[in-house]
Amino acid sequence: MRPFTRIETTFAPLDRSNVDTDAIIPQQYLKSVKRTGFGIYLFDNWRYLDPGSLEHDPGKRRSNPEFVLNKEDYVGAEVLLVRDNFGCGSSREHAVWSLLDYGFRVVIASSFADIFCSNSYKNGLLPITLQVSEVDYLFERVARDSTFTCTVDLERQVVQDQDGREFSYEVNEFHKHCLLNGYDEIDLTLQHADKISAYESRMKQACPWLFN
Repeated sequence: MRPFTRIETTFAPLDRSNVDTDAIIPQQYLKSVKRTGFGIYLFDNWRYLDPGSLEHDPGKRRSNPEFVLNKEDYVGAEVLLVRDNFGCGSSREHAVWSLLDYGFRVVIASSFADIFCSNSYKNGLLPITLQVSEVDYLFERVARDSTFTCTVDLERQVVQDQDGREFSYEVNEFHKHCLLNGYDEIDLTLQHADKISAYESRMKQACPWLFN
């Protein structure tokens, strides 16, 4: 997993509440579990004017010129700015994979669905919860200037905009430790590889029939 410490970037403003995981990545794209290649299908039903599937070439579909991700002003943004209850609906981990594969490192909202938050931390996406008034302010600033930037500092747990205004956010110590070091659940398990090997050796002697 890619470590997260500090990034400086622009915003992609998606001014919507209650964005569910089916809107983030529709069900027809859930056949693959490779964790990559989903970025092109992110917000598929809003991003394109015609329906799509894994069998269709996305490059041949008609883009919706009104959708935020199709506007030149927001190309390369690593922070997705949204409203409340982001990631509600089903628990599909593909929603987080598609955001990461597209290039987002951070999602800022006034609230998140719990399972989406958990999936985000496990995959290296930082979900930042700010006050409604703070989210309103960021939307207003980005609306006035699409090049408006911020620095997201995980060690300090702050978002600092280009004007120097800071917004603090909460991250529990375990999730912070994993994000800073790029540890997923497999990495955490492998840190105890010597203890696992020792246990397996003892079990092979005590219960050899389990290893036939």
